[in-house]
Amino acid sequence: MKLNNKIGVIVDSFRIGVREGLVKAKQVGADGVQIYAVHGEMDPENLSPAKRKEWKAYIESLGLEVSALVGDLAGHGFQDRRENVWKVEKSKRILDLALDLGTNVVTTHIGIVPEDENSEVYESMRSACEELSLYANSLGAYFAIETGPETAARLKSFLDKLSVRGVAVNFDPANMVMVTGDDPAAGVRLLGDYIVHTHAKDGVRLQETDPRNIYGALGYEPMDHEKIAKMVANGEFFREVPLGEGSVDWPAYLAALQEIGYAGYLTIEREVGDRPEEDISAAVRFLQQWK
Repeated sequence: MKLNNKIGVIVDSFRIGVREGLVKAKQVGADGVQIYAVHGEMDPENLSPAKRKEWKAYIESLGLEVSALVGDLAGHGFQDRRENVWKVEKSKRILDLALDLGTNVVTTHIGIVPEDENSEVYESMRSACEELSLYANSLGAYFAIETGPETAARLKSFLDKLSVRGVAVNFDPANMVMVTGDDPAAGVRLLGDYIVHTHAKDGVRLQETDPRNIYGALGYEPMDHEKIAKMVANGEFFREVPLGEGSVDWPAYLAALQEIGYAGYLTIEREVGDRPEEDISAAVRFLQQWK
């Protein structure tokens, strides 16, 4: 098996700021980067047209491109209809920024898709995603839902109900093995038509738990990245580990991506550990063995 996919890195995984993280991404051998764009210096509200051009030029000067932006607004995703007005509008502005920076993909969490398709929460999520899907589709772009909170089958059923494919999938194999217990290779084949971006991450599941304890839901604590990072570090339910050291069957997973004709990025995400640069550099080398 020979991979032609480009290798990306989530800049924020270096935990040293965006500008310095971009330099590190180039140094470890990445082709592209994914950047959080929900707050701080990369918040769309803080970036004038001139600043956007500056960032794009700087990224290109390093020989990098943007694989996607992270537009995850956390909380309860799009489960709470009362919150969706501002969240949908903010998501649209993040997508506008993505296009200005040279990518047409924004990855996000939308909340756990409920089993009950007649519930108020399901309809709230469907309505928000329908609006986002139409907006993205009009621009030739995608809001990509990250896998993990629900099974691949339930996510596909949800996506199949949207009128256009502006809402797609950011496939994260580690989330599947750590939380739902889904098989990533099977998930790729099931969601193949929707996959527009992937995260390269690995992990192990230590004990089964309700996904709502991790990703939150109405009636549960809202999703919080710091809380999830602590869960990963404490190892109560699961543990994120360096690529190749977890339960993801990489040869089978990568073969499945080839089978569906996926030609996009494999973007490394490292949410834990006190040696992020070493771990990310090792992850790049791990993926390069198939290049």
